[in-house]
Formats: sequence, structure tokens, C-alpha cells
Amino acid sequence: MNVQVLIVDDQPPFRAAARAVVEVTDGFDVVGEAETGEDSVTMCRSLKPDLVLMDVNLPGIDGLEATRQILAAEHPVVLVLSTYEAAEYEPRATAAGAAAYIQKSDFGPDELTQAWEAAQQAIA
Repeated sequence: MNVQVLIVDDQPPFRAAARAVVEVTDGFDVVGEAETGEDSVTMCRSLKPDLVLMDVNLPGIDGLEATRQILAAEHPVVLVLSTYEAAEYEPRATAAGAAAYIQKSDFGPDELTQAWEAAQQAIA
């Protein structure tokens, strides 16, 4: 069974880019896309994805708060993706419960696979 992925970003071009990365990465499928933090929380309840690719800067509640809310109710792996500096946001993302923080400019099939595998090893 493939890893079911929810993409959360308010920018349609990045959602399209993230979808392309997921679709070319063996073992991963996109099950939905959300534009806001609130929508991501609602969609996680209904779709029950295995993995959430979460932007930091979202309208409404931000990606870090959405991550906290999602992980309080559901148990997907959350990877935070952002253009913000890792030095500032990586600690904030992990404090919110994210498994990893990845710069959007570095995001690709290898990073997706490595972050997923690392998260699975941490859970085991």
C-alpha cells in the first residue's frame, strides 16, 4: 500500500510542485490538497492521510498550529516545508510535533523518501 499524502499550502504553484514530487516518488500518492490550516485539520479527520506536507505560513491558523491540532487528534507524520530559515523554524516545527523541517528549495523525491523513512524508524 502506498503512503497517502495530504499537501497543505496556500500557493497553488507550490501545491502543484509538491504534487509532482509526490507523484514521481515510488510508494506515495496524493489524497488531497488544502489551502488553509483549518482545512488541513478538517481534511485530516476525513481523509486520514499517512503523511502531511505542511507549509508554515497559511491564512487563518498557521502551519505550526495546524500541525499541533492535527497531531492532537490524528496520527499522521507531518513534514513542515517552508522558505523560512531552518535555524529559526526547524526547532519550532519539531516543537509542534513535526517529524522534520525541509526547505522548499530542497524538497524532492529523495528528501521525501528520506524524511518518511526516518519518521518510520523513530516511530518503531
